[in-house]
Amino acid sequence: MDRASLPVVSVVVVNYKGADDTITCVRGLAEVDHPAELLEVIVVDNEAHDTARLKAALPGVKIVTSERNLGFAGGCNLGVEHATGGILAFLNNDARADRNWIKAAIRVFHTEPAVASVASKVLDWDGEKIDFVDGGLTWFGMGYKRHAGQDDDGSHDGPKDVLFGTGSAMFVRTEVYKQLGGFDERFFMFYEDVDLGWRLNLRGWRVRYEPASLTFHRHHASMKSIDHSRELYLLERNALMSLYKNFSDETLAKVLPAALALCVRRATARGEIDPTQLEITRRPADPASDREPVGVSREALAGFLAIDQFVEAMPSLAESRKKEQAARRMSDVDLVPLMRKALEPAYPLPRYLAAHDILVDVLGLDDVFGKPRKILVITGDAISDRMAGPAIRAWHMADVLSGEHQVRLVTTNPLCAPPDAPFAVERARQKELPAHVEWADVVVVQGHALEMAGDVKKQSSTKIVVCDMYDPMHLELLEQGKDNADDKRALDIEAVTKVLNTQLERGDFFLCASERQRHFWLGHLAALGRLTPALYDNDPTTQSLLGIVPFGLSGKPPQRTGPAIKDVVPGVTDADKVVIWAGGVYSWFDPLSLIEAVDHLRRRQPSAKLYFLGMKHPNPEVPDMDIAGQTRALSAKLGLTGEHVFFNDGWVPYNERQNWLLDADCGVTTHYEHVETTFAFRTRVLDYLWAGLPIVTTSGDSFADLVEREELGVVVPPEDPVALADALEKVLYDEEFAAACRERIAVVRERFTWETALAPLAEFCRNPRPAADRLPGSAPMVRTPGLSTADKVKRDLLLVREYLDAGGPTELAKRATGRLRKIARGGR
Repeated sequence: MDRASLPVVSVVVVNYKGADDTITCVRGLAEVDHPAELLEVIVVDNEAHDTARLKAALPGVKIVTSERNLGFAGGCNLGVEHATGGILAFLNNDARADRNWIKAAIRVFHTEPAVASVASKVLDWDGEKIDFVDGGLTWFGMGYKRHAGQDDDGSHDGPKDVLFGTGSAMFVRTEVYKQLGGFDERFFMFYEDVDLGWRLNLRGWRVRYEPASLTFHRHHASMKSIDHSRELYLLERNALMSLYKNFSDETLAKVLPAALALCVRRATARGEIDPTQLEITRRPADPASDREPVGVSREALAGFLAIDQFVEAMPSLAESRKKEQAARRMSDVDLVPLMRKALEPAYPLPRYLAAHDILVDVLGLDDVFGKPRKILVITGDAISDRMAGPAIRAWHMADVLSGEHQVRLVTTNPLCAPPDAPFAVERARQKELPAHVEWADVVVVQGHALEMAGDVKKQSSTKIVVCDMYDPMHLELLEQGKDNADDKRALDIEAVTKVLNTQLERGDFFLCASERQRHFWLGHLAALGRLTPALYDNDPTTQSLLGIVPFGLSGKPPQRTGPAIKDVVPGVTDADKVVIWAGGVYSWFDPLSLIEAVDHLRRRQPSAKLYFLGMKHPNPEVPDMDIAGQTRALSAKLGLTGEHVFFNDGWVPYNERQNWLLDADCGVTTHYEHVETTFAFRTRVLDYLWAGLPIVTTSGDSFADLVEREELGVVVPPEDPVALADALEKVLYDEEFAAACRERIAVVRERFTWETALAPLAEFCRNPRPAADRLPGSAPMVRTPGLSTADKVKRDLLLVREYLDAGGPTELAKRATGRLRKIARGGR
């Protein structure tokens, strides 16, 4: 890594009556691979036992003294108050750092701005056994170090996201640490690192375990004087505090009563208190025996005192809880994978294990920690057995995602009469949408849906939003509104562009339909300031922000369920060759050239027939377009209607469309040469691939490129009826050519199954996170060095020459005056 890009790192070490350990730890930092001038070491002397000795032994180190014992949490926070670095490092005083400890962590911060904390790999002092490589969290709030005490067999040598890092060796961005208020000092020690990591994750930040950032630790060497019962007390109390602060309302309602009950059972199990042996559980012969004292061990008492003090702290905890819940961006379900084994009992005591199983079973905790994520898909299109492109796309999104998650498909369209589905389908008025949004962990929107979804469109909203941008609505509107008055047309374009800009400014993940569209939307995102250094350094490909999700097709081959065109439509026989136009007739298409081409073709091939599959859009809110009327009129004028050109006035049922496709011999789509074509994705072409139909298409869009590259049919120039007639004749009557097209189509269509097409969305929903540039304080860890004096002089001389060349002495004087004014205001 370039030295100029390295940040100042402030290492905080808290001294616990162990000056020897602390001095050894701090002196060892001199061997760490990080420039000395960029390394700030702060030692907090807790209870001021060793201040004089530390100052004498560690010259150049900031020694901060606390007269009272602040614990680990308070001690670290005190050290941070004196830190000046952009990165904080916390290191136990009984630990030693590997040479690459800091270097490996900074590399993560530098390349991944969404990572707020780096968890180091921690081994025992001899480097043989594991102290920390992964953290777990039980449903009752106890964080634990999974794999602790095991041999280091190298199986944890890969980076991974974790819920928390161990406080014995971890790094945090200073700005983010301060935003969160640092460690919670009410914890004193134990689980303050769990609580911090939990809060970071809830706010959408990542905690990354980085095995190359290595330290070695004498486990609890600095805590030998702590009584075991006090340790138990802190563990029990802090677990309750952490779950109370960080679980959602829904989860807490189930977890807290069970956690309190389990805390009592742990206390009685540790103290070997058997309630059946107490006089109070039996009918006493002498009532006075009820007043006899019962001996309770300190280990048992610790659990009861923990509950007592948890209750005492609840007023202040309630305020903290309110703050954390308001700031959360991630759901409990999102974090379950990071908890690793949330339902693990953690203690091997028989009576305790029995109680654990009872509580999990009776209170349904396995439902809480094993339930699927909730995904909401919103469309403005009609949902019925006759669906157009947007509804079909939303339907299949819901279908694929429902295999892993709880999915709800909601349409704002009045027409909602869905076929049977393995997911919920509902119609919602605008005022009803916020309730659906509140239910969801992830919201997927298309079209104008975000505008109707209430506060979720605001930048301040913490809901995870996926925007489906497969339809460049403003480009369609440029063509569709050509017949409108200029002022109306301008207002319409302005309104639609504003809708799209709102989505592009708000979304956490975007979907487009092709590589061409991806370039188009990247330009939009760049213009709106979304392609920040933080995003780029985190992901130079920008795949984490914008994924390609084309329209898809069923992975199951089409199965005929009945006749549809041949020998059904009057004028079309089984011996005819049918060209199908599978979709609506809209302003951006060119059906007129196609009608003229059929007129040319029929003179030499009388069996050629053209069938328009749908003239009336199934969405009642979509008006008829004038081009449809022009198409009918031209066909009638040329004497083609009912003889060689046929119109289906309605819209065929989506689950029966294969019958029409299988009755066709080729599929066609024609369009004009304009910007809408360049970035369009003709969804009807997917149906042609699904049915194995050779394709004839106009050049200019992404599917034309595919057809030409893979030899799936014939591509013709725009508005060329003669070339179009020749292309149709080739695919219809050259059997060898058509058969070769079908063979290649069978291979290509596998790339477009809905499961394959929706893979980027499915992957995002498995681990949804806010976009890196939407996290506060997510600037990359790049330190911009100041110019040296020599460099400044050189720069100023170059500027003098530039100003003289531009305008002579007058320009130079003008610029110099401006510079002096800027310096007077405090600038450079």
